[in-house]
Amino acid sequence: MRILVLGGTSFVGRAIVDDALHTGAEVTLFGRGRTGSELFPDVPRRIGDRDTGDYTALGRGTWDAVVDVSGYVPRHVGQAMDALGDRVGRYLFISSQAVYVRAHVGPGSDEDTPRRPPVRDTEELTEETYGPLKVACEDDVSARYGSRATIVRPGKVVGPYDVQAGLTYWVRRAARGGRVALPGRPEQPVQVIDSRDLARLVVQLLVDDRPGAFHAVGPAEPTTIADLIHTCARAAGSKVDLVPVPAERVPRSLPLIRPESTWSTQRRSPARARAAGMPATPLAVTVADVLAWDRARGEPPLGHGLSSEEEAKLLTENR
Repeated sequence: MRILVLGGTSFVGRAIVDDALHTGAEVTLFGRGRTGSELFPDVPRRIGDRDTGDYTALGRGTWDAVVDVSGYVPRHVGQAMDALGDRVGRYLFISSQAVYVRAHVGPGSDEDTPRRPPVRDTEELTEETYGPLKVACEDDVSARYGSRATIVRPGKVVGPYDVQAGLTYWVRRAARGGRVALPGRPEQPVQVIDSRDLARLVVQLLVDDRPGAFHAVGPAEPTTIADLIHTCARAAGSKVDLVPVPAERVPRSLPLIRPESTWSTQRRSPARARAAGMPATPLAVTVADVLAWDRARGEPPLGHGLSSEEEAKLLTENR
């Protein structure tokens, strides 16, 4: 199978390319060449820029499928589809859980949950526009490719090589042990998806030539934020004492912490994706792998989360 991947290879794209290569697929990469340029030295690269609309490098070649990892606004997917035309078989678009309406969503919601209205009059990515822009992208891919369109909607993606705000903060914090400041309530549900499980789903959908929309959510068992932090501590051989603190006293948002009004969005059904072949890596395995990766890279500053001084002040106020 010949697969074209639109996007960088720093995290999600990296996992998808790695899985595709392990299945024996012939992969071509398209991007600016700024991230992961040292990875996959034997994989052909086409250099272009989606922000400027430079798809010249895709003017030749045919592929059985394209995986769009870096399409965030309708212009991105529209120009890519115009450049590729019918020289690709299936178009798999990596979307987001942010496409769904936020209110009146119960636990176990599936891929037929109503989506938010599409947005096309801006390319500014904010909390309010990100999901609706992804809705517009989904609509355009489905309209152009019909039964040859596949939509994957991941939850929060975690795993090794994740340089964004996410699981790494809690893995590192739990490893230090002791009293841990936790904004909100310990029973808050959490859904995260291991990047390797997401990649396996994507490649399997292409192999099976399967259309439709799929939730990429995990882990295997229902998990709370308290479960997650204790899992991180066990992986590091430490012990933690969770101290709930008022969210309004925390100077900045912490990864994976959500207001109670959105808890139902962390209980979506993975049934359709599981039936299509998405694995369920145990959270303990994901956490241990993130811990090992973070330590191997020297634990550089994260740029998010609480500093030691900020947390100490919160804990002192909540004795």
